[in-house]
Amino acid sequence: MSAQASPPRRALEGLVVLDLTRLLPGAFCSQILADMGAEVVKIETPDGGDYNRSWEPKAKEESGSFLLLNRNKKSLTLNLKAEAGKAVFRRLAAAADVVLEGYRPGVMERLGLSYETLRQDNPGLVYCAISGFGQDGPMRLSSGHDLNYLAIAGALPLFARPGEGPSVPGLSIADVGGGSLMATTGILAALRSRDATGQGQFVDISMTDGTVAWLALHGADYLFGGIEPRGGERPFIGQAPCYAVYLCADGRHVALGALEAHFWDRFCALADVPADLRTHYPAGEEADRQRAAVARIMLGRSRDEWVALAEAADIPLSPVNSMAEAFRHPQLVHRRMLQEIDHPVEGRVPQLGFPIKLSETPCDMRAPPPRLGEHSEAVLAAAGYSTEEIMALREGGAI
Repeated sequence: MSAQASPPRRALEGLVVLDLTRLLPGAFCSQILADMGAEVVKIETPDGGDYNRSWEPKAKEESGSFLLLNRNKKSLTLNLKAEAGKAVFRRLAAAADVVLEGYRPGVMERLGLSYETLRQDNPGLVYCAISGFGQDGPMRLSSGHDLNYLAIAGALPLFARPGEGPSVPGLSIADVGGGSLMATTGILAALRSRDATGQGQFVDISMTDGTVAWLALHGADYLFGGIEPRGGERPFIGQAPCYAVYLCADGRHVALGALEAHFWDRFCALADVPADLRTHYPAGEEADRQRAAVARIMLGRSRDEWVALAEAADIPLSPVNSMAEAFRHPQLVHRRMLQEIDHPVEGRVPQLGFPIKLSETPCDMRAPPPRLGEHSEAVLAAAGYSTEEIMALREGGAI
């Protein structure tokens, strides 16, 4: 029996991804692919590139958020409105594995660079389009951002307090959860299918659809109970005192997550909650009385005192950390969720760590986020362009 072939050092080594996206959703998706070993060529406009390069706060010259979203990538400047630029892109796409774009539907068709066009020269191409509302439907051409997708999907009312309207969530849930992660999953699935069939396919990612899919827990309230879930009015989104945030004696907060009965019983014993206020999931006035009682009790000790007591009793009660505290937290330090990388201009640059740990083909940080157009000549030379042809493209404004 012959020995199995050794796996590649990186899971996606050998794959080439052409990334046309800007800002957050596509950039986070392609960084995951790059961390896993794919060669990601970030294609940017010559006149400034990714909008995210200009966002505050800056490090020295580069945007901090750009630096956190674009490691392990190459930057090629390319003017897709110029015929020469389109020709370069078609040539690159003919040899690529994945094209990732984030334009509104129809833009790539107007440029003559649609999936149907590109697949003629590369039947195995996986083409992923991330958009707000998807490639079809009455809102396919509508503008929007994370907040809009959350609103359309029915998710925004989950971020509210009783008697108050929805608030703006602090994380880009639709962009990342509905866009980046869904796109990454779709691309990997399409590549796996291509392994079996040799054929690529079009991956249509709607950030609104992706957000709706995140309603698997709270959607049950409406679909099976006829209840419109709103923040502060349902057990897992602010109503239940056993699953809530409390102020402590030192002005800091803890998060109590005692969803299971045994955790709640332990907490009640630890905190000496009155016997008549120990119902696990009270409602109405009983919930209000219980919450007020627990809130008074929590004011009796500091945050860290409560955390230490809860840890000893195996109760899910956690400190509400600031970012400074989070990046120093022993668990996150151990898991290397904050690292650094050398940048030729910025020096040592902080980087968020890898959320996916692979035992045999681990992610790694091979290169810092690229400067605009840093790899244009190298990418084109690898595609077969001569020095003279590259100079002509630059002089003609194509790169």
